[in-house]
Amino acid sequence: MIGFVVSLSALVVTANYLKTKRNIGRMNQMLDAAMEGNFSEEMYDESLLSALELRFAQYLAAVHREECDLQKERDQIRTLIADISHQTKTPIANLLLYTQLLAEQELPPESRARVMALEGQVEKLQSLIEVLVKTSRLETGIITLQPVSGPLEEVITAAVSQLSPKAEAKGISLKVESCEGEALFDPKWTEEAVFNLLDNGVKYTPAGGCVAVSTVMYQSFVCIRVADTGAGIPEEERPKIFQRFYRGTDHRTQEGVGIGLYLVRCIAEGQGGYVKVDNGSRGGAVFSLYLPRS
Repeated sequence: MIGFVVSLSALVVTANYLKTKRNIGRMNQMLDAAMEGNFSEEMYDESLLSALELRFAQYLAAVHREECDLQKERDQIRTLIADISHQTKTPIANLLLYTQLLAEQELPPESRARVMALEGQVEKLQSLIEVLVKTSRLETGIITLQPVSGPLEEVITAAVSQLSPKAEAKGISLKVESCEGEALFDPKWTEEAVFNLLDNGVKYTPAGGCVAVSTVMYQSFVCIRVADTGAGIPEEERPKIFQRFYRGTDHRTQEGVGIGLYLVRCIAEGQGGYVKVDNGSRGGAVFSLYLPRS
């Protein structure tokens, strides 16, 4: 009798073990299918599932539906951004052309001043749309950064060369103190980030001032440092400076819409880095863009 009970108990334990193993195996299949994006409740016979398996399957199905909805929204945003970029490109180009043609005519000084102001506003609108499109593409994952290991010199010198005419016209010294070091970064977008930091420095530095860029090597990061001799940034505003559309209280009359530094933050975080700002020991602001070395 005892032997029969022991044998029966062993059979029950074995049956429970096999059932548990089978259920775990099915859940593993569900997870594999979900990770591959192929999950479907129709893959499983619900009559054979335990209560846990059934709830697990329903949960994965809900996650799969949410992922499909998210992808559909991304596709819609991608289409919307492409439409905005396409539909505004021609009208803005025409406006610039017409203002340039007007500027070439013999006009009274007052009319010429208005034409130049109009041209400046059109160029500002063009820049705004371009940076909004870039930011939206990064935020929605339409564009993903492709970091590669390489030297920073080419990126820094390219950004400086783009800003040199603007700095020279304003009477600002724009110099590269050092550009050594290698990092893991996306060359195109990192150049965009450095350009925005330099442009910000030139924008808020008075005539006769200086904007300098340098690199500092650390154990895990390379820091691209952009220092200017402007008024600096109040301490209470520094946590807000990288928010979208934020404008400092002392700079509301300056050109720009407050999205350039937000784009810098997106680019930095998109490749495993970060950006911060401090005031320099001799005045002015110091922006530090940290990029991973590996």
